[in-house]
Amino acid sequence: MAEDSTEEKMGEHDLAEGQVPITALQEHFSVSYTRMIAYAVGCSIKTHETDYEGVDITVVSSTEYHGYYGPQFELQLKCTYQESLLKDDSMTWKMKAKPFRKLTRTKRFIPAYLGVLLIPREPEPWLHTNEYGLYTRSRMFWQSADNLRHDGPIGEYHTVHLPRQNLFTGEQLLGIMKSIGEAERGLR
Repeated sequence: MAEDSTEEKMGEHDLAEGQVPITALQEHFSVSYTRMIAYAVGCSIKTHETDYEGVDITVVSSTEYHGYYGPQFELQLKCTYQESLLKDDSMTWKMKAKPFRKLTRTKRFIPAYLGVLLIPREPEPWLHTNEYGLYTRSRMFWQSADNLRHDGPIGEYHTVHLPRQNLFTGEQLLGIMKSIGEAERGLR
């Protein structure tokens, strides 16, 4: 999840307190962030034992829509602290060709999405807690795999753009579910 060519290479000195690699913490934090958003609006998460198919989790709704009951989508998660990837209109992300091709397959039965979580760079904590609540400066941008497809040749890497307007919020998550459930074209 967290590993990508644009990330600096992590070594043994990049272990968090308790000897957990930072990349592993980023993976868990991105899943936890997604869970909190999903649970807050009544959705649930199915986990995958591996991300061999190019996705990490499946987000599921139990709502009945005009087209379908219980819409769901698969989500590939990435995590970075590189604020420089955030441009005026989009979050750019450089994906390796193989996971990109898996994510954007046209024959997917369940719609797929990419989510990139932008976390604060250390030493700023990723999460603040106090008696008033829980707070993070982290934010996730998303895009439908259908809208990431690329018809031309792909080298070893492919840069994708996730619109800044696609901020992963409870409201936007419910919009994705409605789009899938109502069988609308486009933003599956």
